[in-house]
Amino acid sequence: MDVNVSSNYYVCDLSSFHSNYFQLHGWISFFVCIFGSVANVLNILVLTRREMRSPTNLILTGLALADLLVMIDYIPYSFHLYLYRRSRQDTFTYGWALFVLFHSHFAQVCHTISICLTLILAVWRYVAVARPQKNREWCSYRRTIFAILIAYIFCPVLCVPLYITTEVRAHVEILDSHGMSIRNETLLDSSLGNTINTTLYFVRLTETVENHDILKELNFWIYSIVIKLFPCLVLTVVSLKLVQVLLEAKRRRRKLTNIQEKDLERNKSSRRVDREKQTDRTTMMLLVVLLLFLLTELPQGILGLLSVLLGPGFFWTCYLMLGDVIDMLTLVNSAINFILYCTMSRQFRKTFNELFCSSWKIPRNTGKQIFIEHHGNTGTNNTVTQVTQV
Repeated sequence: MDVNVSSNYYVCDLSSFHSNYFQLHGWISFFVCIFGSVANVLNILVLTRREMRSPTNLILTGLALADLLVMIDYIPYSFHLYLYRRSRQDTFTYGWALFVLFHSHFAQVCHTISICLTLILAVWRYVAVARPQKNREWCSYRRTIFAILIAYIFCPVLCVPLYITTEVRAHVEILDSHGMSIRNETLLDSSLGNTINTTLYFVRLTETVENHDILKELNFWIYSIVIKLFPCLVLTVVSLKLVQVLLEAKRRRRKLTNIQEKDLERNKSSRRVDREKQTDRTTMMLLVVLLLFLLTELPQGILGLLSVLLGPGFFWTCYLMLGDVIDMLTLVNSAINFILYCTMSRQFRKTFNELFCSSWKIPRNTGKQIFIEHHGNTGTNNTVTQVTQV
């Protein structure tokens, strides 16, 4: 498609980068999605265990479910568009175009749910560390479930502009005998052989939106500001507040350890310090989750905003050329939480080991049965060890 780019727009031509990365994106995204799907299933299984149930872990479970749906949806998309190479008339059929349209809507909705749940997670954690006396009341189990349900209901409504601005549109192309697209001017070349006119189907903006720049800009404003930059701004503020609370807690613990108290009082202070350290470790883990989210979402919001401010030249030559990279950032962010939990959460590792690895462990007393007889009033213990084959 030819694009008329006005000279007064700043244009960064990334077409060569796009062509090179396109060859790798299919396989990379496919393996990331396979890993991410398994990882998020494991997250859900571990986080829903009885000993792991808490408002924070409930939000993380909802987040894992949304990320899992993103992964499952992207697997057939990557297979169709990147891995299964075939002629254009077989690639861009009406049926596959409908799937791509569904994919664009479904993936955006699920990822928007992830964004919303990440915001809830940040606010819930801030209340837990900054207002612990109000945490049980403000962030109760019931209110957490309600907040998650609101996210799953509200986000599909927020994405309504995406539904009404895109559609499947037919486009007639001239293909050579190998099914490759050719330009009209090359028809003069007699070496091309037989050519055919073929109707291909693509997901495009609706004609109404294409003919009204204001609607296109409104769509980008909603995407870049409401869905991307605003959540990033809120997360940045909350994350800075969390860091401030962590530093204050660290200074408070330092003062407690320097004060000489009675043994009993010292033991109470020690238990309180241990609880605060555990809270700080959990907060640090969630801060890393929020930081990775910011690193993933902020570039997307900035690129969307620049597409509005700099015009169609930037959109066609820069934004679209980075589309695969943006997808990869989203996929990595959706797949990496399992690694973070295993690395930074002792309780998650313990529950995971008990759930999946306990059956692999060999008991220390394999082949031995130990019988202990206790004779009540004599005060003696007779121990008999019997070696048996197991």
